[in-house]
Amino acid sequence: MKKEKLQEISLRIQELRKLSNISIEEMAEFLDIPLQTYIDIENGNEDIPASMLLEISQKLNVDMSVLLTGEDPKMHIFTVTRKDKGVSVQRREQYDYQNLASNMIHKKAEPFIVTVDPKPGNTSPSINHHPGQEFNYVLQGRLKVYIHNNEIILNEGDSLFFDSNYGHAMEALDGKPAKFLAIIL
Repeated sequence: MKKEKLQEISLRIQELRKLSNISIEEMAEFLDIPLQTYIDIENGNEDIPASMLLEISQKLNVDMSVLLTGEDPKMHIFTVTRKDKGVSVQRREQYDYQNLASNMIHKKAEPFIVTVDPKPGNTSPSINHHPGQEFNYVLQGRLKVYIHNNEIILNEGDSLFFDSNYGHAMEALDGKPAKFLAIIL
């Protein structure tokens, strides 16, 4: 995530947490992360995974787009997101998310287009987990998905639905980026 954007999001989280009378300790415990990691998030010194932004928004009882843009979503019946115009949420160096429904009120799911760049050298992908379920549909490239001690290769057109409470990570294959639709429920 770009530093300026990260700072803006971190300040919104801090402000909303304080307005909600939630302590730093309570938020760190809710997210199941060390206290110092949460403090670093609020200070803009720690990148925030999209799944964690979703958890934070749920705890703060706001739509995730409020954290991302600082604005309440306005659409009640539908929202259109044009190609490559989703609200960008960059996560670590290997993942780039575009939220496809940031302006819709009361969503029951968060849809993203996720681009995974090939990892440099022999670095391992970062393991992630979050409450709920996730659906992934590969749009471009090949993807290796690590989930709960399993490795699954997905090709263009393949999909995967899983319990996202289990640790999972994605890796682009063949030295090329992979792009997939992710719907977090």
